[in-house]
Amino acid sequence: MTKRTRTLLGSLAAAAMISLVPMSGANADGYWQCVPFARLMSGIQIFGDARTWWSQAAGKYDTGSAPKIGSVLSFKPTARMNLGHVAFVSQVLTDRVIQVTHANWSVIEGDRGQIEKDVTVVDVSPNGDWTQVKVWYDPIRDLGTTVYPTNGFIYQDAQAMKIAMATSKIAMAQNAVVSAAKSAANQVAASVRASPLDIITQAADSTDRIAALIEAATGGASPPSDPNNKPTAPR
Repeated sequence: MTKRTRTLLGSLAAAAMISLVPMSGANADGYWQCVPFARLMSGIQIFGDARTWWSQAAGKYDTGSAPKIGSVLSFKPTARMNLGHVAFVSQVLTDRVIQVTHANWSVIEGDRGQIEKDVTVVDVSPNGDWTQVKVWYDPIRDLGTTVYPTNGFIYQDAQAMKIAMATSKIAMAQNAVVSAAKSAANQVAASVRASPLDIITQAADSTDRIAALIEAATGGASPPSDPNNKPTAPR
């Protein structure tokens, strides 16, 4: 096991035990904003609020209205989403249906800042130019009725593609690791009446599962995707 893996395991073990203690406010572990996640996944080096990405891309990256795998879909700000949003295009299913992998969109199990992999986005613009979309929203398990205005797609250059290929699997693996750590903490919390030996055994088993996730990531394997998060037919 590498030094980096051992260090990460130690941090996760500490986080799992700390999470047993009641805390006020939101738990920051595993909280992702859409901008750093889209930048990490795509390799597109734009910084600042999501609403500024489209203007910043001018003259630096190619942009357009055709979806491409590896591009970033730029959402315009709205009254309810005043900072805008950016999402990494992970699949192109048809010219009107894509899937994105993005962060901090749905509220999942009461928490924001979650990563959602391969969720459906449908172009509902009158001219089919991806200026208006509907997006899968996990709490209702559907696309919903909200129509979001978008600017279009920001495309990767060769360097951005290289960066994205080197980091996207690790990003998804890290999210899976955090989920495993939370699960381990919940299991330990549920066993407070067990003997100390039982608690130690459960913690060791959880650490082994986390280690397997990390080794899979560093070995180039992707974490398993959510089988329930399937494309939704356009409406």
